[in-house]
Amino acid sequence: MTVTINARELRSDLGRVVKLARGGQHFTVLYRSRVAFEIMPPGRDSAFDGDLTEDTLYGAEAVGSSSSGRVARDHDKDLYV
Repeated sequence: MTVTINARELRSDLGRVVKLARGGQHFTVLYRSRVAFEIMPPGRDSAFDGDLTEDTLYGAEAVGSSSSGRVARDHDKDLYV
């Protein structure tokens, strides 16, 4: 079974996610409401073997908006500087 979490949940609960992944749990991580990557137990092949751009969720519009009125580009500057 795959559990879907967002990047904020991953950051705030990384220790628990690592522990569960080591125990066999598979995670799909969303970033800006889009599939970003998967976390899976060591030695396991990817559950998705296609082209990510073919995934309908990957190309979907982001859901929601920033309560501060800032756009994604503004957040990127804060996160990746």
